[in-house]
Amino acid sequence: MRFLALLLTLFSLHGFAQTIEPPPPLAARAWLLMDQTTGQILAAQNPEQKVEPASLTKIMTSYVVYGALRDGKLKKDQVVPVSEKAWKAQGSRMFIAPDQQVTVDDLLSGMVIQSGNDASIALAEAVAGSEEAFANLMNAEAKRLGMNDSHFVNATGLPDPAHMTTVADLARLTTALIRDFPEEYKRYAVKEFTWNKIKQPNRNRLLWLDPAIDGVKTGHTETAGYCLIASRHDGARRLTTVVVGTPSDNARVQETLALLHYGARAFDAVKLYDKGQAVTQLKVFKGQQNTVGAGFAENFVLSLPKGVASNPERIKVEVYSKQPLLAPVKQGDRIATLKLTVDGKPYGEHALVALADVPLAGFFGRAWDGLKLYFQ
Repeated sequence: MRFLALLLTLFSLHGFAQTIEPPPPLAARAWLLMDQTTGQILAAQNPEQKVEPASLTKIMTSYVVYGALRDGKLKKDQVVPVSEKAWKAQGSRMFIAPDQQVTVDDLLSGMVIQSGNDASIALAEAVAGSEEAFANLMNAEAKRLGMNDSHFVNATGLPDPAHMTTVADLARLTTALIRDFPEEYKRYAVKEFTWNKIKQPNRNRLLWLDPAIDGVKTGHTETAGYCLIASRHDGARRLTTVVVGTPSDNARVQETLALLHYGARAFDAVKLYDKGQAVTQLKVFKGQQNTVGAGFAENFVLSLPKGVASNPERIKVEVYSKQPLLAPVKQGDRIATLKLTVDGKPYGEHALVALADVPLAGFFGRAWDGLKLYFQ
């Protein structure tokens, strides 16, 4: 099987700045800025360095619980027994007690909004029977999501030498949370929750500072420092930041804001292709149609360095497709890869999908194309 490369001119641009504005210096152990709409990493420091996630762990805890809800293993109105381990959990708490009727839905709010370690343990036990068994589910999900530098041993983020991750892996996890559970993700924007007559605010102070920020989670231990994952959607794109190991609560807020402002200032959101627009037409063999459009299932909005889209220099697009492309082809199948070059420098790769179905041709059509392929 060979690869076919098609060189296309997306649009003509001139005077692309030779240097991109550098990111601000941050007082953090590691950090990352991502355009979550496309998966672009716009800037990062120590993205693969092992770090303690602290309560950022609860993003994975909620991800596993949401999966159990989706699969029918839990129900939101299900009453969960509160074990002694959950009741006596150290650190931040929702303040549940063994004699209380607490539902999965209440526990999710206690974990996501109040960062309750007791709620996290109770949910872990409801899903897997024990926190230790739940950690195995967390690690299985981490492996499936490509979080290859992460290992979880608890559902809370309390310190343990084996409980580690990276900011790159946390960015992957946040992307999966928002992509796979968009309705459940809305809970991360809730500013306060009351349980047992105790009202606690969301520890993510950015929710009060910028209405476009709708999550995600804070974390803190003495050894991990102050950590914060934030996500901001301005209607055109979603920028997500992961900042860990800052010296104070105020520092994690200010450093995160500086990174988000940098992303908005240094990069333009540029729509390159419309939803359903064919980037190119690919030859199909043994199908009822001879070609199929390859494009994007959603509007393709890319973060480009400030000024690129308004100056004429060249952005080149190469489309690589495995050949021959054989029917049947289903709409949405990944059939090609788009590679972008800005000012002669690589600028990311993105999957192209089939924009229509191509069913198998009849016997004679398949035979004729088979003969053509033989001689090619």
